[in-house]
Amino acid sequence: MSVQVLVVPLRVVPRLKDLTDEESLDYIQTIQLIHRFIEKVYKADSLNISMQDGAAAGQSVPHVHTHIIPRYFVDGYGDNIYGMLEENENGLGGTFKKAKKLEVEDDGTRKPRSMEVMEKEAEWLKEELAKFMDKK
Repeated sequence: MSVQVLVVPLRVVPRLKDLTDEESLDYIQTIQLIHRFIEKVYKADSLNISMQDGAAAGQSVPHVHTHIIPRYFVDGYGDNIYGMLEENENGLGGTFKKAKKLEVEDDGTRKPRSMEVMEKEAEWLKEELAKFMDKK
């Protein structure tokens, strides 16, 4: 028995406007899927969904990407989140806790996460996403 594998090469796309129609549809559908997943797994009340599209907009790495930030009524940020993002763009990494609300440590005490910690979180999210998609 012969198995054929379709390999689709990835390409770097610097700006949203550079996506094809098919890629655009796939991209927004992926954002919608992750939107539902993040609200469920992090028990978020809402999300901030953000893109920096171009250097003047703060895009430091030229590739299409979207930031999805869990939000909660109790965080009290409202529209003030935009000023906070501008003031502290690189300091919002914080630490996501398994199925908990976002906890962001004070900048003075925050330490970079190790590769091991990030890999463990990525593996957990991969497993949770697989379960989430199986229920669809």
